[in-house]
Amino acid sequence: MNLNPHSPETEPDADASFGDRRRFLQTATLLVLGGATTALLGSQAEAATKATSKTTTKQAKRTTAQKSATSKAAGSQPATTLVKATSDAANVSIPSETGGPFPADGTNGANVLTQTGVVRSDVRSSFGASTTTAAGVLLTVKLVVRNASTAKPMRGAAIYIWHCDADGNYSMYSDATVNENYLRGVQEANADGALTFTTIFPGAYPGRWPHIHFEVYPTLASARTAANAIKTSQLAFPEEACKLAYADNSYRASSGNLAGTSLARDNVFRDGWKQQLATVTGDAKNGLVATLTFAV
Repeated sequence: MNLNPHSPETEPDADASFGDRRRFLQTATLLVLGGATTALLGSQAEAATKATSKTTTKQAKRTTAQKSATSKAAGSQPATTLVKATSDAANVSIPSETGGPFPADGTNGANVLTQTGVVRSDVRSSFGASTTTAAGVLLTVKLVVRNASTAKPMRGAAIYIWHCDADGNYSMYSDATVNENYLRGVQEANADGALTFTTIFPGAYPGRWPHIHFEVYPTLASARTAANAIKTSQLAFPEEACKLAYADNSYRASSGNLAGTSLARDNVFRDGWKQQLATVTGDAKNGLVATLTFAV
């Protein structure tokens, strides 16, 4: 038995000890560096998550603000832009109606149809001795006339329209407008049976729903006397359109007169108005557009 304390069997190996310490230090270093890297990456990830969260929150706030602004803008628009749909019964003849007491077509005194200047699209002003322009909300009237038997457009047909002013007066008849001939005119239909008038929204007078009178003639040359008319009828307006127009100061009395009647009580339209009720779009500030397709 070797009892030498420095015998190779009992003496520690210096190189082995050094190697173990080096490996330990390397491992410790790696662990420290790994922990630091993990901490750094975790910190960066947390920061990125917070930044993304903030960006998403800001975008959500912007989207909400944009939606709110859009909603407010929409709310500022006129409540009614399309107030009624028209009948599409192109092969059903529109009902015949009275021309009323103020036609100026030769059946009741004056005849504007023989006057030079009556063939025109813009009927807002008088022509001839007076050039007075009727006040009121701008109204464009678009008509399409078809043959009731064939449903085809009546090319070359002529239409004469007339109606009261914002105060309920008819030119050439009422005391206040006897020297005027505004809000009366004749137009010839094109190849599509279409024609357009520029006028003002008619007023409402006691006992009658707002309306426009019109007569249809087979040709422009025949539109000289009511005896040649092949149809006399009236165009009606939806209540919503009337209220839009009557908010204008030009129609001080019309709003009250409108409230005193209805289509159902009107002595002309109470038996049915589907084929005579125009489609109306637009607003009182920029003008209303009334469209009616009918057959005769």
